[in-house]
Amino acid sequence: MKKALITGANKGIGLETAKQLLKKGFYVYIGSRDKQRGLEAVEKLKAENLTNVEAFQIDVTDDNSVRNARIEIGKKSSVLDVLINNAGINGGAPYTALESSTEQFLSTFNTNVFGVARVTQAFIDLLRKSPEPRIVNVSTSVGSLTLQSDPNWLGYDFAKYAVYGSSKSALNMFTVHLAYELRDTAFKVNAVCPGYTKTDFTNYNGGEVEAAGKRIVKYALLDKDGVTGKFISEEINPTTGEIPW
Repeated sequence: MKKALITGANKGIGLETAKQLLKKGFYVYIGSRDKQRGLEAVEKLKAENLTNVEAFQIDVTDDNSVRNARIEIGKKSSVLDVLINNAGINGGAPYTALESSTEQFLSTFNTNVFGVARVTQAFIDLLRKSPEPRIVNVSTSVGSLTLQSDPNWLGYDFAKYAVYGSSKSALNMFTVHLAYELRDTAFKVNAVCPGYTKTDFTNYNGGEVEAAGKRIVKYALLDKDGVTGKFISEEINPTTGEIPW
């Protein structure tokens, strides 16, 4: 049975992704900053007869929390097949480059960028033991420098979130380097935008969470011929999925 760890998986897109992987026969580790919320998510899944799931406390901004999660999950399995770095924050208002505080930038980068690096580095040894390791970094088209600077892009005038967008652009660069460093291995590493989705993150505006989860799961299940080192948004490009960095 393949095993997956999803950070920030106690609600929203993370929880939906967990549900879809469970239905595909995975054993899923629910990563949650609040352990109680993680346990509640597990109960919801078990109520749907999805039982191969456990919750682990993991605060991606805290070195000790990530280290402890690695130890505890390592007691359960010596191999991890899929890592989905889903945990993220939007940085809060104000959203402009001139008004956002240094604290907003620091806290958002600590979760959206440094947190991904912490978790990936902590679990890379377990992933290396998988015959088909997959890493999905949950990103957003808002982090595309090309789209953000294109006046013809649909979101040009309203998808301007200086802190959040900057953090996701940095995450994309981390993804590029990670994929490069793992290029001669069986790893597939991609940045995937789940699309504008109805969750508390968007005040419940956007598309259905099932579609968002499906987009992430697709790149968690790539075969040996699948892409790596790509920026994917099937919402923006439904044909090939690839969008400019």
